[in-house]
Amino acid sequence: QVQLVESGGGLVQPGGSLRLSCAASGSIFSINAMGWYRQAPQAPGKERELVATITSGGSTNYADSVKGRFTISRDNAKNTVYLQMNSLKPEDTAVYYCNADLVTTSYYSMKYWGKGTLVTVSS
Repeated sequence: QVQLVESGGGLVQPGGSLRLSCAASGSIFSINAMGWYRQAPQAPGKERELVATITSGGSTNYADSVKGRFTISRDNAKNTVYLQMNSLKPEDTAVYYCNADLVTTSYYSMKYWGKGTLVTVSS
């Protein structure tokens, strides 16, 4: 069994910063890409939006809306991915979900999701 647990969400004023963390644990053989997605709380039926991804080799990809403000990184030894969010805007308010594309110890390749952490940007 595999678990992804996010932390670091909360309330922040516009222009502020937050750092999200997501730790993967359980029956993990290897992790390929990890990433962050978000879903605005006022749009529950809307598809989750890609925020940023990072491969095991460190290659990154960002949504245009967060480029220059957010930075994704990972610690492969800890199976953990981070999202440093700076210059936050009210439109960044969303539930942020961690995603991992990994291989289990049974050699199944699967994508896992965390339960999400709420980020609210408001004065």
